[in-house]
Amino acid sequence: MGNKKTLLVIDDDKLFCDAISDYMEGEELNVIKAHTGAGGVELCARKKVDVVLLDQNLPDAAGHTFCPDILSYNEQAKIIFVTAHPSFEGAIKAIRAGAHDYLSKPFDPEELLLTVRNALKTIALEKVAQIESYKAVKESEDTVLVGKSLADMHRLIDLAASSEASVLITGETGTGKNVLAKSIHFKGRMKKEAFISINCAAIPENLIEAELFGFEKGAFTGAFSTKKGIFEMAEGGTLFLDEIAEMPMHLQTKLLSVLEDKKLRRLGGDAIRPVNVRVIAATSAEMEGHLDKKFRSDLYFRLSVIRIHIPPLRERKQDIPELCEYLLGKITYNRDIRLRDEELKKLMVYDWPGNVRELKNVLDRAFILRQSDDIRPSDFLWKGQASAKQNPAPVAGFAVDDSIAPLEEIEKQYITKTLERLSGNQTRTAKALGVSISTLKRKVAQYRSVTNGPVSSRSDNGLK
Repeated sequence: MGNKKTLLVIDDDKLFCDAISDYMEGEELNVIKAHTGAGGVELCARKKVDVVLLDQNLPDAAGHTFCPDILSYNEQAKIIFVTAHPSFEGAIKAIRAGAHDYLSKPFDPEELLLTVRNALKTIALEKVAQIESYKAVKESEDTVLVGKSLADMHRLIDLAASSEASVLITGETGTGKNVLAKSIHFKGRMKKEAFISINCAAIPENLIEAELFGFEKGAFTGAFSTKKGIFEMAEGGTLFLDEIAEMPMHLQTKLLSVLEDKKLRRLGGDAIRPVNVRVIAATSAEMEGHLDKKFRSDLYFRLSVIRIHIPPLRERKQDIPELCEYLLGKITYNRDIRLRDEELKKLMVYDWPGNVRELKNVLDRAFILRQSDDIRPSDFLWKGQASAKQNPAPVAGFAVDDSIAPLEEIEKQYITKTLERLSGNQTRTAKALGVSISTLKRKVAQYRSVTNGPVSSRSDNGLK
C-alpha cells in the first residue's frame, strides 16, 4: 500500500471522477478526487501526489491557474491538462503554467492510461537522474589531493585532463591513486560520462577477460546470456585499471590491441565492436625492472603516455597538518575539531607505512572512540614501527657486509615473516600488507613453485 502512487483527479463532474477512479483500480494507483481547484490544492498540501488530472473549466477558476500552487506543494508531480474545448492557445497556457501533458475530452480510456503511465515513468527516470547527478557530485568532491608539496603533480593532472591520452599512475598502496584518477576524469571533458574502476588483482585470473571484454551466450560453462564487458560499459568515459601490473601476460596482449585499434571482440563472439574509452592505469609495483618478464614493455609504454607518481606520505610530512584538517572536516561533517600541536608533532615523526589511507583510518578511529572533542590519533598508531625505531634493525635487503639481496627474495621473506607473525592467516596478512587476497595467494603459489624447502612453518596458510 505504501508503494502505491497517487493520482489526483480535479474535475467538477463527479461521474467523470468516479469513472476514472474505477478504471484505474487495477493500476496500483491510489486515486483521490477534488471538484474545485482550491480543493485540489488543499489535497496537494496534505498529501504526496504523483500525477494530477486537471480540468480546465472549474467552478472557481481556469484550471491552468492552479498549476503553480499544485507544484509548490508537490514539485515532482506531473500535471495532465484536460479540456473539452481544445485550442492551441489553451495548450500553450497549460504548458507554460507547468503542465506535463495535454488531453482533449472525450478521450479513449486507453489513451489516458498510457498518458498516466508515461508520466509515472518520467518521474522514475528523473529520480534516477537525480541520484546519478548526486553520485557524480559526491565523486567529484572526493577528487581532492591535499598538500602544497603536490603543486607539480597538479600541473600534470591538468595536462592529463585536457587530453585523452592514456595515463599511468604509480605510487605505494594508500597514496591516493584512485583519487588522482577521478581528479583527471572530473576535470576533463568526459566528466559527465561514466567513470568505471576495476582492480585487476581482485578478479580471479579466469574471469578477468570476460569482465573486461564481455562474452556471448554459450562462450563458456555458465554463460547463460550475453553480457557487456567493462570496456563497453565505460563507452565515452574513463576506465580506471587499478593494479594493472597484476594482469596476466596473455591478457596484456589483448588489452594492447584494444587500446591501439579502439575495437574489441567479446569472448566467444565474432563481431568487432568499436570502443571509445579513455584508460587510466595504476600500480603500486616497480614495473621497470620487470618489463617483458611480468609486464609487456609495449603495453607499458602505451599506457604511460603521461606518467604521474604520487610520493609516499613519509616523503611529504609537511602536508600532514593540512591533510589532517581536510580529512577531519570530512569525517566530522565540517565540525570545528582540530588536533593539538603535540598530537600533530607525534603524527609528523611517524613514517606512515599505509600512507594517506592509514592516516584517514587513524583519524576515523580516534574520532569514533574519543572521550571528548580532544581527539588523540597518536594512540592508534602502529606500535610495531615505534619498537623498530627503538631497536633499529639492518635495512631490509642488506646484509651485514652491505651485499644486496634480490628484490623478489626480500618480498618472499617479508611475506613469510608477516604470515608467521599473523599465525598463517592469509586474510589478515593481505590486509596488513595492503594487497588483495588474490594477489597474496598468487605470490604464495609463486614462491612454492620456486622453493625447494619450506619457507614457512605453517603448511595450511603459510608459504612452504
